[in-house]
Amino acid sequence: MFARVSTYKTGPETVSDTPTEDIVSRVRQIPGCKGIYYLSGKEIDKAISITLWDTEEAMTASRQEANKIRKENSEAEKTQIVAVEEFEVTVSSISD
Repeated sequence: MFARVSTYKTGPETVSDTPTEDIVSRVRQIPGCKGIYYLSGKEIDKAISITLWDTEEAMTASRQEANKIRKENSEAEKTQIVAVEEFEVTVSSISD
């Protein structure tokens, strides 16, 4: 599994600290997407999104569409894209 981690700077002008259902749905519809997490900093002006991908090839193939969605969402929510990084997931453990 692979992950793309995007970091955003938020501030007083930020419209929402959560992506819309439409944005989440668009990301989930990209082939190979396994899931999405969005983390909002409560005491810092920062948010992070993590998208999970079946394969490195799927993550690579998603870059153009993901960049488009990220840019649109950032403009609409008035956040600044600080960084976008890609990783291999080497351990995964989630409890119910």
